[in-house]
Amino acid sequence: MDNLNKFTASPSPFAQTYFHGTKGDLQLSDLISPGINSNYGKRKNSNYVYMSATLDAAIWGAELAIGDGRERVYLVEPTGEIEDDPNLTDKKFPGNPTKSYRSKSPFKVVGEVTIWQGHAPEMVQHMKDSLAKLDEQGIEPIDE
Repeated sequence: MDNLNKFTASPSPFAQTYFHGTKGDLQLSDLISPGINSNYGKRKNSNYVYMSATLDAAIWGAELAIGDGRERVYLVEPTGEIEDDPNLTDKKFPGNPTKSYRSKSPFKVVGEVTIWQGHAPEMVQHMKDSLAKLDEQGIEPIDE
């Protein structure tokens, strides 16, 4: 039984991959932690960090992040418990089809996706316009 436990405790080559889209310039082994200003909305101090198991959702995160930096998508590993992101799953997409998650524990940067296709410029502008309209109405897109 001991040998079986040692075998199953080793890292799996089929572990879930998670992505984090941002304009932040991060390095391998950096930690993305809660408690810093959000990349979105009114840039409030964030209680959570966010990631997705889909590249498309992370690309949206990079494209919609506030700032002038280069859009980046990082591969990340959670360091603690994660939960479905209620900003998307409960309010917009029941069942979590975007595979979006959040955590109060940091994510460790383990790589960067350097080749990816962004959304059409008119789609990104439409999304930014929609977020601006929510802001005008006093609606914060991220509810923490």
